Amino acid sequence: MSHAAGGNRRGPMLLLCGLAIFVVTAIVLAAMGQPWIAPDGTIRLWDSGAGTSLHLLDWYALSHVIHGFLFYLLLWLVARRQSLGVRALIAMVIEAGWEILENTPWVIDRYRDVTVSGDYVGDTVLNSTADLAAMLVGFYLAARLPVWVTVVLAIVLELVAAWVIRDNLTLNVIMLVYPIDGILAWQSGG
Repeated sequence: MSHAAGGNRRGPMLLLCGLAIFVVTAIVLAAMGQPWIAPDGTIRLWDSGAGTSLHLLDWYALSHVIHGFLFYLLLWLVARRQSLGVRALIAMVIEAGWEILENTPWVIDRYRDVTVSGDYVGDTVLNSTADLAAMLVGFYLAARLPVWVTVVLAIVLELVAAWVIRDNLTLNVIMLVYPIDGILAWQSGG
């Protein structure tokens, strides 16, 4: 049997594993008490207002696309011999782990204490699974685009988010790990 034939048989299994990661992530988040959808019962495709992290997509979806870029790079460096599908599953597990960790009381309280997100209550299950899908989009783009295009796209996404919502992946990480008063003042509109 050729390698290609074996790879074709793995496709459905990889897809099932990927779907299982979505389902398990959703079940774990729901078991942790995160609501499936926004408390008001609405489901919006895009929300750029007060409903951030409650609906399908929001400005933070851009940072999850960048997660996909970064996970692609990391797994290209350390697991290059694995198929793209296997690396995508590993990236999904990492992202799902972050979505679960992000919705623990410790991280929610950390966001409230050191960022401008004083009213953050965590993500809905819908938003977290959409963030997981956004990461997959980034992973897929990084696998297909030239490196320079991926780098430029990451920079553009970071700049757009910083301009529109005064936050992005870089600022989010800085503020969670080592909060800086000047960044907090700028994010607060000062």
